[in-house]
Amino acid sequence: MSVAGTASALPRLERKGKVTQLRVVLSEWTKLRSLRSTRWSLLVGSVLAIGFPLLFATILSNRWGHLSLRERAHRHPLDVALSGVHVAQLAIGVLGVLVITGEYSTGMIRSTFIAVPKRLPVLWAKAGVYAAVTFVLMLPAVLIAFFGSQAILGNHHILEISFSHPGVARTVIGGAVYLMLIGVFSLGLGAIVRNTAGGIATFAAIMFVIPPLLNILPSSWNNAINPYLPSTAGDAIFSLTHGSDTLAPGPGLALFCGYTALSLAIAAMLLVRRDT
Repeated sequence: MSVAGTASALPRLERKGKVTQLRVVLSEWTKLRSLRSTRWSLLVGSVLAIGFPLLFATILSNRWGHLSLRERAHRHPLDVALSGVHVAQLAIGVLGVLVITGEYSTGMIRSTFIAVPKRLPVLWAKAGVYAAVTFVLMLPAVLIAFFGSQAILGNHHILEISFSHPGVARTVIGGAVYLMLIGVFSLGLGAIVRNTAGGIATFAAIMFVIPPLLNILPSSWNNAINPYLPSTAGDAIFSLTHGSDTLAPGPGLALFCGYTALSLAIAAMLLVRRDT
């Protein structure tokens, strides 16, 4: 069959649609919710954010009578309630990388860029959709973790803390904000590396490997650098108080937002310059 015959045999669309940011967002939402890995990763993240606080609260409640006064002084109910955030960030970060590297591994990214030649709307849509989905799911998870752990720790009045207590609501909601930013930050890393294994390794190195390695540096160097690492700045977002060697929640949020914006900015620059 000739090329002309093939072209004439193709069905013609009744109407032509203009590529808009809203339509790209709807397209990315369809892709995100249709992937099995998305559902499993978000489910794992929610379970970890809720399960670990409930488990730690149960253990702490049962062992409270066996702890010394010094050990009791270092147990804060919010640390228990938000302990799942530190674990859930791994699932959220890995999925953030997969959101974009999955298309590179399958070659689907070419079809995406053919449909949206300007490319950048794709990156903004992916980041926006994933940020919204992560926050909508993680906010109820951290709230359930807080009230659930408080129900378990209610037998010990020293471990009771009200949601209306100054700074508590900000801290609990900050856990969900942190997980949302982690998702967007890791998505930016995935867009930069364009490889699933490389993106996950980069995310893990930045968040989990580099901070402990700083302990080999002189204490003065470590104390000067550590507060400004992404992991430490992120921790400040959902911390009730801060010490002299850590950032306050506001500056911590601003700095981590800066890291997130930087990863997206580098990803956007490379996305425009690369062939695919």
